Amino acid sequence: MSATDSSNASITAILYAFSANLAIAIAKTGIALWTGSGSLLAEAIHSYADCSNQILLFIGLKRSAKEATRKHPMGYGRESYIWSMMVAVILFSIGGVFSVHEGWLRYNAPHAVENAGIALVVLLIAVVMEAFSLKGATDAMQSEKAGRSMWQWFRETHSSELMVIVGEDIAALIGLVIALITLGLTMLTGNVAYDAVGSILIGVLLIVVATLIGIEVHSLLIGETEDDIRAKVEQYLESQPSVVKVLNIWAINHGKAVMLTIKAEFKPEMTVLQAVNDINAMEKQIKATHTRIKWVFFELDNAD
Repeated sequence: MSATDSSNASITAILYAFSANLAIAIAKTGIALWTGSGSLLAEAIHSYADCSNQILLFIGLKRSAKEATRKHPMGYGRESYIWSMMVAVILFSIGGVFSVHEGWLRYNAPHAVENAGIALVVLLIAVVMEAFSLKGATDAMQSEKAGRSMWQWFRETHSSELMVIVGEDIAALIGLVIALITLGLTMLTGNVAYDAVGSILIGVLLIVVATLIGIEVHSLLIGETEDDIRAKVEQYLESQPSVVKVLNIWAINHGKAVMLTIKAEFKPEMTVLQAVNDINAMEKQIKATHTRIKWVFFELDNAD
């Protein structure tokens, strides 16, 4: 998947998610204020946090596409990781911690839940819209996923913004189910503690998801290798007649692009000109085969 295709897919997923979450947030807020539901208010806060998160992701994606400068010769590709980390912090604090706090307050100072039936209808509508948003995100990640499980893709993807959106949407769907169950129990039993517990559970869920996202984005920020590209380039180099041995390869993610460094031993009888020509031909073929590779640094060395 090329860097351009990956960016376009990410933008599409962000727009899907923003549109769905804004509509859901407005509906949840109105009904939460009307009914006094703590879990629904927690869900509304979550949806507003998601809206702001998608704006931040979009800004990060656009800024990461800025042209390289003399001061930043490799461009701004990793800037998308920084903005994704900001989203993880917001999801943790505003989405998670605040929801737990709100639920705890309501548990200790119960508030009556009114018109809960309307709230359940809104939650059901929100489930449909979140599913729509999640489908947009999963469709965007399909070509990148390439047969891997969802968890494996989450651990290995370089698209931090897609990772965040998928994580948010999954958390939102689970959170809505929690809100439906706890609000339903409140309606059946008349005990508003269930609703307060729902808010706490939703907050804990968001904290867990934000932590997982933060761990993965942190790994990308400090320089994560692209193992699949690395293995394929090594296989290609070993098949070349001029290469005696591949000594080391790094394939480091840099936003949508990849920086490749190679250290290899060539046949000793080759002249410098022959080695340079072979290296240039290899670099050209590598970039043509792996469109995400933007920089190739090739060093000749020996096994010693």
